Amino acid sequence: QVQLVESGGGLVQAGATLRLSCVVSGLSFSSATMGWFRQAPGKEREFVAGIKGPGDYILYADFVKGRFTISRDYAKNTVHLQMNALKPEDTALYYCVAADALLTRIDFYSPRNYPDWGQGTQVTVSS
Repeated sequence: QVQLVESGGGLVQAGATLRLSCVVSGLSFSSATMGWFRQAPGKEREFVAGIKGPGDYILYADFVKGRFTISRDYAKNTVHLQMNALKPEDTALYYCVAADALLTRIDFYSPRNYPDWGQGTQVTVSS
């Protein structure tokens, strides 16, 4: 069975950097789509970034604007989200998600396409 364990969240000041990690077990990166969603209080879940396949096809939400980077470490079976220049509006619970399939570009954005979710890691950015 698939297990996703996130870490790396915390309380930081605006402009700081955080690196989230997601240790993955139970599926192969080469045939899976991995991603990050976030949910702030009073708001719906939103797609942040996704990565899939042997060629590491990557898709980002528009709000990232070059600040975030998603990557995979195949040796350690870990997905990362590097977040630079954090803003207070980035404050949210960040979830690592997985689908045991190579999703299409459109399907990246919907949380319904990811059967497996981690417990979430909290990111809080103060101003």
